[in-house]
Amino acid sequence: MKIETKIEKFNDHLYLESGRLLESFQIIYETYGELNEDKSNVIVICHALSGSHHAAGRYADEAKPGWWDKFIGDGKVIDTKKYFVICSNNIGSSYGSTNPMSIDPSTKKEYRLKFPVLAISDIVKAQMKLYKRLGISNAVAVIGGSMGGMQALCYAIEHPTFAKEIIAMATTAYTRPWAIAFNKIGMEAIRHDPLFKNGAYKKDDPQVLGLPGLAVGRMAGLICYLSPKLFNKKFGRDYSSTDGLYELFGRFEVEKYLEYNAYSFPKIFDPLSYLYVCKTMNIFDAGRNKDKLADSFDKVQANLHLIAFSDDMLFFPEEMEEIRDVMIKVGKESQVSYLLVDSQSGHDSFLVEVEKFEQHVREILKDK
Repeated sequence: MKIETKIEKFNDHLYLESGRLLESFQIIYETYGELNEDKSNVIVICHALSGSHHAAGRYADEAKPGWWDKFIGDGKVIDTKKYFVICSNNIGSSYGSTNPMSIDPSTKKEYRLKFPVLAISDIVKAQMKLYKRLGISNAVAVIGGSMGGMQALCYAIEHPTFAKEIIAMATTAYTRPWAIAFNKIGMEAIRHDPLFKNGAYKKDDPQVLGLPGLAVGRMAGLICYLSPKLFNKKFGRDYSSTDGLYELFGRFEVEKYLEYNAYSFPKIFDPLSYLYVCKTMNIFDAGRNKDKLADSFDKVQANLHLIAFSDDMLFFPEEMEEIRDVMIKVGKESQVSYLLVDSQSGHDSFLVEVEKFEQHVREILKDK
């Protein structure tokens, strides 16, 4: 599989939903496979909150492959022998696209808390500028899960002629109080961490010193990304063999798991980016402004495929069923499909239980 990682810089303004603008911005992106002569074999992949442009394959010094490597590659569901796959890092995120730690051209200093709040629409608008730069006007499909699914829905509604097939997994048409509440834990923990210094921390501090607030926020995320059944199966009531049962800070294995995964997170993800990305997710609403949900989905021209997961505790299956029902209500029953996967990995099932929906996606892409 041919993999290329590139950065595209834009000196034109990006006008944002909030009324603010980015004077300039850059996007780092990764591509897989070969673009055909008429540029008609493109599939766009959108990543989730802490994901990146590195969706598949493995770098030479990398212990783990890209986050959707089960799904994308030569001969896999998203077959890179047939399709040219592109995944860009969302603006606002930590992995190389313009974000709060980037330099503001007007001040020559890092944006930090002066970075504008982004909407999902802004992220997609920036991506569309990238495709225009690359000479890509249409895609076979746009595919994403969680926050990536929000982007997929945005493509369907706001850029209705761009893709023929939209596949949105483990997502929602608007973020409910339950998900906002989990994000609130992380945002508050970061804000009140003394090492955060109201956003004025040294750039390398989170990697060197760690940031307990971000780690606590990540713990909250890990809990809602998985499921009670998975926790029971994976950990039970097993206790750490190195800790005493009657030590106050002795740990169950589930606590060790949360500590290990959460306290390593500040080494790879910036706390300001985390705050901004959580805010972006919180304000997502496909029926925003004057539109009702039905008005928004009435604009959809592509085939919209919804894949929900039975034990998803972040975006519950009924949230995706609502999208299906709205599509039927506005007379687009022939354009919508819905699959409920009997999952065992919670919200993260779209990443780890690919074998349960891969045939469904193959059928969607058949002959395309």
